[in-house]
Amino acid sequence: MQRIDTIKRYLYLNVYAFLLLLAGGGIGSLPIWHISLWLIIPQAIIALTCFHNAMRILSTWNDKKRKYALLMQRNANGLRPDTFTEYIQAPCGRALTKIVLEDLGCPDRYSELKKLRKPLRQRISCKPSKTVVYINNEI
Repeated sequence: MQRIDTIKRYLYLNVYAFLLLLAGGGIGSLPIWHISLWLIIPQAIIALTCFHNAMRILSTWNDKKRKYALLMQRNANGLRPDTFTEYIQAPCGRALTKIVLEDLGCPDRYSELKKLRKPLRQRISCKPSKTVVYINNEI
């Protein structure tokens, strides 16, 4: 069994963060002040937003390692598609799912799990969702 904390897997699971860093750097380096000094403000806002979101993604590395261990543990005795439902909804979760399937020896089952993905309209719902916290099996 491979480990998740390798450089190759770190780069793979954080590719969106690196793309945001690249986009933020590219946007920030455009010589927009030649057109108008007022355009510097939206340029800075966009570039800083890209950097901020990239840092948020990079800061989730420990959480990704924990989720990897959890998925490996839950699927050690056989693939349970229901354990991947939460992860298949987001791009970073799909990348994690591919790594877990590779380590479980069944990367060909990804197409089966991809069917668990909800439509875009449901994933981007602005409706508040109910959260239930269980403490010692009590509500």
